[in-house]
Amino acid sequence: MSHAMLLPCAALVALTALVWLRAIHERVAECRARGIAPQALATSREAARMLKNTQAADNLSNLFELPVLFYVLCLALAATGLGTPGDTAAAWAFVVLRAVHSLIHVTYNRVMHRFVAWMLGAAWLFGMWGAFAFRLAGR
Repeated sequence: MSHAMLLPCAALVALTALVWLRAIHERVAECRARGIAPQALATSREAARMLKNTQAADNLSNLFELPVLFYVLCLALAATGLGTPGDTAAAWAFVVLRAVHSLIHVTYNRVMHRFVAWMLGAAWLFGMWGAFAFRLAGR
C-alpha cells in the first residue's frame, strides 16, 4: 500500500512540469513579441513590472507552496506504513483540486473560482495531516 501514496506525488510533479513548460513558453513568447531582453527581467520586481502575462509563472510558484506539505505527508505515510486506501484516495483528491486551481489560474484566472479551489485543497490537505497525526499519536 505504501508505494500507492507515491503515485499522486508523481501526478503532482507532472502537473508542475506542465505548468513549468507553459511558463517558459509564455515568457519566451512575450519577450520575443515585445522585444524584451532577458537581462531586463533579472529580478522578480523587474519581471512583474515589465511582463503582462505572468499567470503560469505565478501558478508555478503556487505549486511550491502548499504542495510541499503534501509531498512530506505522502512520504511520511509511505515511510510509516500508516497509509490506507482512504489516504491514497484523499491524496488523489488533493491532486485534482490542485489541477483545477492550476487550470483556472493559467486560463481565465477568475480569482474567486481560483480561491475556492485553493481553499478546498488547503482544507483537504490539513484534514489529511490531522488524520495522519491522529493515527500516528495512537500508534
